[in-house]
Amino acid sequence: MTSDKDVWSDPAPARLTVGIVSAGRVGSALGAALERAGHVVFGVSAISDTSLRRAATRLPDSQVLPAEDVATRSELLILAVPDSELAGLVAGLAAANAVRPGTIVAHTSGANGVAILAPLTALGALPLAIHPAMTFTGHDEDVARLANACFGITAADDIGYAIAQSLVIEMGGEPVRVSEENRTLYHAALAHGSNHLVTLIVDAVEALRAALAGPGLLGQQSIDDQPNGLAERVLAPLASAALDNALRRGPAALTGPVARGDVAAVAAHLDALETLNPRLAAGYRAQSLRSAERAKTNPALLDLLEGR
Repeated sequence: MTSDKDVWSDPAPARLTVGIVSAGRVGSALGAALERAGHVVFGVSAISDTSLRRAATRLPDSQVLPAEDVATRSELLILAVPDSELAGLVAGLAAANAVRPGTIVAHTSGANGVAILAPLTALGALPLAIHPAMTFTGHDEDVARLANACFGITAADDIGYAIAQSLVIEMGGEPVRVSEENRTLYHAALAHGSNHLVTLIVDAVEALRAALAGPGLLGQQSIDDQPNGLAERVLAPLASAALDNALRRGPAALTGPVARGDVAAVAAHLDALETLNPRLAAGYRAQSLRSAERAKTNPALLDLLEGR
């Protein structure tokens, strides 16, 4: 038999009525994570066929509604639109008086803090910036990856920070405080470390495909331009180890001809890459220069890379 004391000793956390604008990769993944935590995503805004399909798959019990209707009925309103559309959306919702006082309004933009939500804050909304520091593919792994992601959170006051922290923890993520004035720097660091990594890897794969072209060993996979081929398999263990070492050891993880100050080897690399693709060679030169600066390597190598 359950006593009154047992019932009240462990109260359930407050559940929120959640609305999402829009049901893109980020918004739908956050919606699914919030529903797993017990919140109710009653409605989403979705326009494109892709967003409509994603909403139907990830949030099948949610209504598809116009953005203003989603905002009006939300206790927690998630604005998951691209950065370039956020200011216009906020202005439109404010002009329509679509957000009730006391509504928690959280956007997912990495580059912005809570200042961009000022028109809604003026209506009595509680502004939050909650940015998951991960890439979203639109596939099933997105929701699972949230459990291992850090979230950059910014709020207007301690109450806001407490709410943002609780929401992130409920989704399985790790909340990290980012001050309003440092949001742009925070976003630049993430873009540099993730987006530019993709370009670096794709460039390396292009060069490796060219290096491996021609007759192969008996049974060896032929080289083509499709992802996840032989060149990628050759590069993957090295790239994975380099990333792991960089995160655990910092600049001490640098190895290879640049770190050793091997001018002849780097010059030969530049010649080979220039023949293959001058733009790829320019990228190699720029990144090698930065690596050489980090490694405090041979001054002659710096002269080569700077074109002196």
